[in-house]
Amino acid sequence: MGTYPDLPSYVLESGEDLQDVVDKNADELIGKTTITKFNHTKIPYLPKVLSIAKALPLQLHPNKELASQLHSRDPDQFTDPNHKPEIALALSDFEAFCGFKPLKDIQRLMKLPPLQPFLPSVEKPDFDDQTLKHVVKAMLTASDEAIKKTNDALLQLPKEQFGADSYIPELIPRLSKQYDKTDNGTVVALITMNYLRLKKGDSIYIPADGIHAYLSGDIIECMARSNNVLNTGFCPRADRNSIDMFISCLTFTPHSPDECMLPPKTFEKSKNGKTQVYAPPLAEFSVLSTELGDGEEETVEAIGGPSIFIVTGGEGSLKADGKEHKLSEGYIFFVGQGVEMEFRATKGLQIYTAYVE
Repeated sequence: MGTYPDLPSYVLESGEDLQDVVDKNADELIGKTTITKFNHTKIPYLPKVLSIAKALPLQLHPNKELASQLHSRDPDQFTDPNHKPEIALALSDFEAFCGFKPLKDIQRLMKLPPLQPFLPSVEKPDFDDQTLKHVVKAMLTASDEAIKKTNDALLQLPKEQFGADSYIPELIPRLSKQYDKTDNGTVVALITMNYLRLKKGDSIYIPADGIHAYLSGDIIECMARSNNVLNTGFCPRADRNSIDMFISCLTFTPHSPDECMLPPKTFEKSKNGKTQVYAPPLAEFSVLSTELGDGEEETVEAIGGPSIFIVTGGEGSLKADGKEHKLSEGYIFFVGQGVEMEFRATKGLQIYTAYVE
């Protein structure tokens, strides 16, 4: 949804490209504050709905500096010069690999005999981020045979040897069936990354340079206006980017699963308290979640920048700018800056709104 040129949104009544409508009425719809902040009239975020049946590629998004370099070097593959931090907000049970585990947890797993070939030949007393970098690169460059052998050997170990990571032997067959026992992403994700099981309403934040892979579930995904990605696993070899480039872009900063989470907060412009906000630490966007029961109402006071919302469940109506609009599952609205929104649910309503202010 939005104005990214690869897949732009169109106005239902007129068929016009949304960006053309915005350009003609930029001050009114985007607002001078947002135009000044980003120095353009484009919508600075890109919301998506994803329904994930099998693991999406193990990936990261280059930061602004690198994205600019890659775009100038290969504009066909890297279609813009922007970074792509993002959030994933669960609409259902959702599984994801997100960021690197705490170093002590990775170090504990690396003591398992099948994983020791990936360690540096000269072992340091401390397992630090440079050791992690070596391990990840060794796993990504390992041969098909070495990865298959590692997975087979891990499956032979008693489950208790994995400690708190007992999901590892359960996920190896599942991931191997989706891709192959030779896919390097399986070992990297299971051994070095946080494995998260989220419920509806839970959300994670992925910074630029943050390694991640989504496994299953339905989510709202919102990102800064970019489509740049580097893939390195859970995909055919032909679709993978250079391992050296991937490693050079990656931030090897470990963190706990809790640090991946982005909990919602009360939204100050919610008049009836039915709207929460997911606010990542960046300028381009935040996401609202509005949930109404049958017959309930909510007013979201005017926001100082443009919004895009999607109805993911229920039916009702929207009053805005003196007009009333029907709402139903799958309906998407663009809302210009400075417009108050009044929602009324006839049959429950779940609405997710991306906005900038």
